[in-house]
Amino acid sequence: MDSTSIDLVGSKISEVKCEQGQVSVRLEPAYLVKTMTGSVERTRWWQNGWLVFDEAELEDSSVHAELPAECAGGDVGENIYTYRDMLPVPLESAGQAHCELRLVGSDRRISVRAGGVALKMEGVPHYIEHIRPE
Repeated sequence: MDSTSIDLVGSKISEVKCEQGQVSVRLEPAYLVKTMTGSVERTRWWQNGWLVFDEAELEDSSVHAELPAECAGGDVGENIYTYRDMLPVPLESAGQAHCELRLVGSDRRISVRAGGVALKMEGVPHYIEHIRPE
């Protein structure tokens, strides 16, 4: 089975929007890793998108002052799953959701508690490189 995931470490967070109970985290760009069944090689791509939380609350609104910033990693959770330093593509889930993303060079975090989460990617992924085993 082929799989795609976003590598949060190194992806860029350009903004966080809070409106009408929704918190949206802009990934510009997000770095994707694609794996093909049976292949030892993986490929790296970039694509812009939004990580959108519904029925959400941003715990520290002062984090806006730190953006844009490189993501240093963190957790994104939906119901019983917690994804550390990565996001599966696609991602859409109703129920409890949260995120705790660290920013390079800052003690502030993007912390959200929500009632659902969805990953909304824009356009098509753009190829960067092959990742070969050493």
